[in-house]
Amino acid sequence: MQSLMDHARKLGARAEEFTHLAHGQSPQALFLTCSDSRVIPSLITGAGPGDLFELRTAGGIVPPYDPARRSGEAATIEYAVEVLGVEHIVVCGHSHCGAVGALLRGDDLTSVPALQSLLRNEPVPRGAGPAPGAGPGPDDGRAPDDAIVEAVQEHVLTQIERLRGYPCIAARAADRPLRIHGWCYEVHTGRVTAHRAGRSGFAPL
Repeated sequence: MQSLMDHARKLGARAEEFTHLAHGQSPQALFLTCSDSRVIPSLITGAGPGDLFELRTAGGIVPPYDPARRSGEAATIEYAVEVLGVEHIVVCGHSHCGAVGALLRGDDLTSVPALQSLLRNEPVPRGAGPAPGAGPGPDDGRAPDDAIVEAVQEHVLTQIERLRGYPCIAARAADRPLRIHGWCYEVHTGRVTAHRAGRSGFAPL
């Protein structure tokens, strides 16, 4: 913690670098990803202050739109689209994701009831193969991590479909361009893959 505090103290000495931010924000994109500490949007994209409007949740989960239930996630999405007018939304999953891994393995989450409740509404990704440690499966030549990576990619596409159900996003799609990107970040390599519209699977960005 001390190193974080030391950096925070030094930041004030560079005040001239941030003066322009007092005039407002115009981020290039809404970046929606997991709360995992290994996933750092500014590191992945090279973004500086004001470039990204971020929404981080457990597992990068987007709650289904429900007009009867207001949430911080929905408010953040609406603000980015309606007020800031972002033209891009990036939904970024990541390798070694604990939430997706828990779905695949069927973990007992009674000690974290809020997370358990959140994941209860998430579909178990199809076609991802056996979860690591789940016992023998078909010998298809895949590396041990492939099942979780494929599951994360499918999880990203599920969140994108949920986003399309938000009225503000549906209205923007009919009014002016709003591109939604699906990414997957490998925490152990820094590699980013992206989903291509009209194609199956993810390919290097």
